[in-house]
Amino acid sequence: MSAVNGQRSVAHPEPGSERARGLRTVGLAVSKLGAPILGKRGGGLLIRLKADWPAIVGAEWAAATWPTALGRDGGLKLRTISTVALEVQHRAPLLIERINAYLGRPAVTRLRLVQGPLPLPPPARRPLVPTLAAAEAALIEVQLRDIVDPELRGALARLGQAVIGAGG
Repeated sequence: MSAVNGQRSVAHPEPGSERARGLRTVGLAVSKLGAPILGKRGGGLLIRLKADWPAIVGAEWAAATWPTALGRDGGLKLRTISTVALEVQHRAPLLIERINAYLGRPAVTRLRLVQGPLPLPPPARRPLVPTLAAAEAALIEVQLRDIVDPELRGALARLGQAVIGAGG
């Protein structure tokens, strides 16, 4: 920094210097660090498979199977309920075809079935907007009666229900 007329100013860095490049994203550095870790268990492909598993194999197969690991050799470890393991084994080529079609490339070459319980289903969600007693709902309606815009009135009504329902 240099002083000009008693004020401080920032000196401009030399072109090509470390400071001249400015701020850089950390995405490249993170991907270089994370690639070996993600590669051990299938990385991004496995995450995509888990996220869309019911859409890939269908609701019936998704209820009985779950992908747990994807090896570099193309082996997909698939946890299955023991009662359907034999049928999954017979339909393995069809499942592999569906998975590869979803991924857009032949990433899975074989299935390794592991019999056992599937991961727990996601916890049941409580409703975002709780139901209110008639008196509380009427109070909200009275307070919102002068609002002309129906979208704004609806949004404020939902907000009021959430606030009153949460005990606030």
